[in-house]
Amino acid sequence: MEVSETLIDLKSLSIDLINSDVDSDSVKNIIDEIHTYFREVTEISGYCSDVKNMITLPATNGMALSINHAAQCLLDYKRTYTFLKGFVKAIEDKQKKYPNETIQIFYAGCGPYAPFVTLVAPLFTPEEVQFSLLEINKDSLEKAEALIDNLKLTDYIRACYLSDATTFHLSQPKSYHILFSETLDALLYRECYVSILWNLVPQLSSEITVIPENVKVDLFFKEKSEETFKATLFDVKNEVAFSKPKLNLPEQFSSVRVDLTKADKYDRIVLVTEVQVYKELLLERNESSLTLTLEMEIEKPIVNRAVLFTYHTRPNMELKFTLEK
Repeated sequence: MEVSETLIDLKSLSIDLINSDVDSDSVKNIIDEIHTYFREVTEISGYCSDVKNMITLPATNGMALSINHAAQCLLDYKRTYTFLKGFVKAIEDKQKKYPNETIQIFYAGCGPYAPFVTLVAPLFTPEEVQFSLLEINKDSLEKAEALIDNLKLTDYIRACYLSDATTFHLSQPKSYHILFSETLDALLYRECYVSILWNLVPQLSSEITVIPENVKVDLFFKEKSEETFKATLFDVKNEVAFSKPKLNLPEQFSSVRVDLTKADKYDRIVLVTEVQVYKELLLERNESSLTLTLEMEIEKPIVNRAVLFTYHTRPNMELKFTLEK
């Protein structure tokens, strides 16, 4: 394979990024440099005002980001840093477990930059790792393919699919070692992460590694600056474990009841999204757009006995609550 000067530079940037301290200025500077190059090649900055670049696309279950928003995800610095570090570690762990195999990765929802191909592939050889890409947005997929071609990374690509990951049927599903999909938002709102995993995970080997490994939404009661954990409202890994091939995604999952009878001493309810990227690598509250907290004031006197939280998949992917009298 011909190795271009650009590829060597990108490899160096990825290594420097992984080896940087998460809170250092170098993380931002490196990602900004990468973004500048990606923007020049794809002509997508993430901030252009062209209407077609701002349109979200409906999947069968959930919404896919606009090409603008998908590009902006690269600039969520701690998110990009943590996912890159966790993803590379997952590949290395798979190489140890399967030393004589090419590690096969299915990347659902790659966006116009396919950052976890373009930043990851240069760290390995095509014999070590292969990617299959899926994207629902035709323009995004075409931009990603052009960027991959420009970077001379096409030897790393097993296949590209223009399709809906929430309904896609995998070819040779047991051949994959890693499923990568960062298609989520805080509180698992709107995007397709849950429905993608519900569809794809049952098709794959029981040894599959999913990145991120899990996403949880937890509830805390807050009194001034002190918080008390009360309940996990939704645990993706636990819920997806109930999925089976060809089993339809439920319109809603089981509700979680949070007792309010002794909540008078608290001021607020806090909803926290935690993303377990890989093993000990986490995105914790407010470290990323994925983990922004939601705080709700507790109105007093409290006249309801409990609040019920339910994760819905139709008509929208969202966590809703109802009050129990």
